[in-house]
Amino acid sequence: MFEGPVLETERLILRVPQSSDFDAFAAMNTDEDNMRFIGGTLPRAAAWRKFLQMPGAWLLQGFAMFSIIEKTSGRWLGQLGPWQPEGWPGTEVGWALDRSAQGQGFATEAGLAAVDWAFEHLGWTTVIHSIHPDNIASQALARRLGACNSGPGKLPAPFENEPIDIWSQSREKWLARRAGVTK
Repeated sequence: MFEGPVLETERLILRVPQSSDFDAFAAMNTDEDNMRFIGGTLPRAAAWRKFLQMPGAWLLQGFAMFSIIEKTSGRWLGQLGPWQPEGWPGTEVGWALDRSAQGQGFATEAGLAAVDWAFEHLGWTTVIHSIHPDNIASQALARRLGACNSGPGKLPAPFENEPIDIWSQSREKWLARRAGVTK
C-alpha cells in the first residue's frame, strides 16, 4: 500500500486516502447541500470510482488531496490538498469537507498545511482554488488562506459549462504573509 506523506497540525492528520475512509466519503457524496458546488451527489458505486481518483493521483503524480482526520476522534472529515487533473486551469489546492466538519476551522487549519506543503515540496509558484461564484463558504476560506479572486475560469470537459472563479496567490505572496494568516 502507498503510504505517502503525513502532515500534522494541532488538531488534524492529513494523509493519503485509505480504503477505511470510503464509507464517510460515500456518505458525504450523498448530501445535496454538501455537494451542490462540486459536481452534485453520487450513488455509492459512482462515489467509489471518484474516491479512487485521489490514491491514483498520489501514485501517478506524487500528489493529490489528503484525507483529513481529526486527531482526537480518528474521524474522517473530508479531503483537501493539491490537485491538478488533465486540462485543469492551474495548480490547485482544493477541498471538500463533510458538513459535520464545517464551521470549526478545520478547513483553514488543513489548508494552511496543504498550501505550505505544495509550495515547499512540489515547488509550485502559484496555488489556485476553483470556486463556484455562489459558494460563499469556499470564497471565505480562500480569503483566509490569502487568495484573491482573479476572475472567471474554465474547467475541462465534462465540467466546461460549470461557472467558476479562479482564486489565486503566488508563492511569494504566500510566504510574505504566512505568519499573519489566522484560523
